[in-house]
Amino acid sequence: MPAKLFTVSASRDRHPKCAPTEQGRRPAGPERPTASPGRRASLLTVPPVLLLVLITWQVAVHGPLARADERLSGRVLRPDGVSQFLADLGSVPVAVPVLALVLVVVALRARRRGTARWWLPPLAAALLMAAVPLLVVPFKELVDRPGPPPMSPDTGFYPSGHTATAAVAYGGAVLVLWPWLRAVTARVTALALCAALNAGTGFGLVRHGYHWPLDVLASWCLCVVLLTGLAVFLASRGGAVRRE
Repeated sequence: MPAKLFTVSASRDRHPKCAPTEQGRRPAGPERPTASPGRRASLLTVPPVLLLVLITWQVAVHGPLARADERLSGRVLRPDGVSQFLADLGSVPVAVPVLALVLVVVALRARRRGTARWWLPPLAAALLMAAVPLLVVPFKELVDRPGPPPMSPDTGFYPSGHTATAAVAYGGAVLVLWPWLRAVTARVTALALCAALNAGTGFGLVRHGYHWPLDVLASWCLCVVLLTGLAVFLASRGGAVRRE
């Protein structure tokens, strides 16, 4: 009898697949690798990058898309006080102080809470805002697109600097505020306000004749890439803070 028990035990040792696991379940197989947040974000930036390349090419060679853009601008062009107000939402004296105020509030709150490297997210957003003219101005000089009839014969209107300023300022403010907005209502409100400010800025610039529609669209494409990079950085920074 003992020899028989030893034989059964040895057979189980030789066949580990038959051995019972915890709670009678088989061990799970290897986990499937998942894409990192940075990789997923980079994939999201592919469409705006391709669209930016297409628009830039069409504007540079004055292709069919650029000619259609000019016809659309002629239909939309109606300068008035409302369009001037909306266009000014993308000016540096309006958009940058809004971002600066948000960065100061977030930095002070994070410092009081004792967050490690509390200054890093506001600094990242501020540096991105400072990088906007460094990216937009060379684009303007390279393409050298004439402005709409109210602004011609001046050139250097592609892409729109006001649009880029508004997108990075208001979008960056939302991204830095995001971890501090716990309620769903607060987050939805912040996103809606950011979208409304940027849409209003773009519409005002085209309506008042400061920019062609493609100037605005190109800036949005560029800023999607910039803000995605900031979002990935802030998300990784948030994970590091939680681990600490």
